[in-house]
Amino acid sequence: MSEKNNIKVAVIDMNNGNPNQGMRGIQEILQSYRDKNQLNLTFDIFDIRQKGEVPDLSYDIYISSGGPGSPFESEQDQWESDFFNLLDSIESFNAESEQKKYVFLICHSFQLACRKYGLGTVTKRKSNAFGIFPISLTASGLEEAVFDGLKDPFYSVDSRDWQVIKGNEADFVAKGAQILAIEKERPHVALERCVMAIRFSEQVIGTQFHPEADPVGMKMYLLQEEKKAAIIENHGEDKYFDMLYSLDDPDRITLTQSVILPNFLNQAIHTLQEA
Repeated sequence: MSEKNNIKVAVIDMNNGNPNQGMRGIQEILQSYRDKNQLNLTFDIFDIRQKGEVPDLSYDIYISSGGPGSPFESEQDQWESDFFNLLDSIESFNAESEQKKYVFLICHSFQLACRKYGLGTVTKRKSNAFGIFPISLTASGLEEAVFDGLKDPFYSVDSRDWQVIKGNEADFVAKGAQILAIEKERPHVALERCVMAIRFSEQVIGTQFHPEADPVGMKMYLLQEEKKAAIIENHGEDKYFDMLYSLDDPDRITLTQSVILPNFLNQAIHTLQEA
């Protein structure tokens, strides 16, 4: 196998030791992508919040997970400073090097990046959003290669107490960032639709939702008694059973899981191998 096919991926675990399905989902996508494409792809996991582990610049691709808690509570923490320094180092590397490094930011990581880059406004939601929701593509999202193969709207797992609302459009233009997807339209709710995906730069993209989520992990989650009780209390029994049924729909989260991260990997690896 040629040296060109050696791809190193850093997976940054933002879960702070909390049990979750997201890390399993990311690893399974990487393993299946590696096997399907017969690549010499290796990945290492960095537990940044609990153990202060931070990847160096020897990786080609960085995928940073979701995680619990407020995206503001870490403002004084060393790990947040290390994470932001890593993003700065990748940006500097990409500005100077022909061979680029690629970054995908999920949920908590996405909110932190919006804070760091001053894009949109990160706020606490009136109530927790949890479930499988339709997400609408913007004009930029319809042109985005990472979303190629999705319908509009598409469905994904969304789980958050915080959100990013649009804020100042001029900030996005000035920083060369694009809003790719927004929350579904809710005509009966007088709240701004939050931002669900941003292309921060040519090499850095992020989503508020969970593109790594799969029906197996989601079903395990939904069948926990406390989760079931909380969803029924907050959203009603019909919503709960709708979520369970929609797990079996191949056009919902199964499609999203098979499209977004694999497309991101395609784009990154193709460009790396061209270089």
